[in-house]
Amino acid sequence: MNPGGTAAERFFATGRAESRLSLMFRSAVASKLGLTVTDMECLDFLMEQGSATAGQLAEQTGLTTGAITSMIRRLQNAGYLRAERDPGDRRRVIVTPDREALQRGAALYEPFGERVAALVDAYSEEELEFLARHQEAMGAIYKDQLERLR
Repeated sequence: MNPGGTAAERFFATGRAESRLSLMFRSAVASKLGLTVTDMECLDFLMEQGSATAGQLAEQTGLTTGAITSMIRRLQNAGYLRAERDPGDRRRVIVTPDREALQRGAALYEPFGERVAALVDAYSEEELEFLARHQEAMGAIYKDQLERLR
């Protein structure tokens, strides 16, 4: 990466590098757990939501319902989630992550989390507010572009 250039050029270059490294890191963790990155993103979504239907997972990931069914089966067989029929609509499946099983992956993230926490602790409240606004805005751009590509 060229350390020179304008602030905007450095910002875009470091953003691309961070994106690549993030994907490589998540791929390495997924590989250690015998999962795919998409499996892990699905589990992350479920950890935030608590549980979701197969349809919600398909919408969140952009995968077909057939691909989601295969992923649910794979994650269920690996012990990472439970899948149960929706009592209100037996055609729907509700999946819920197994929090104990997810602790197996948490150990792989622990050193990373500690270093990120130390980095975040070094920022002021105003800097963190700015960074949060930036990430929220980037998230909105990503969502819009994903919709456009679908």
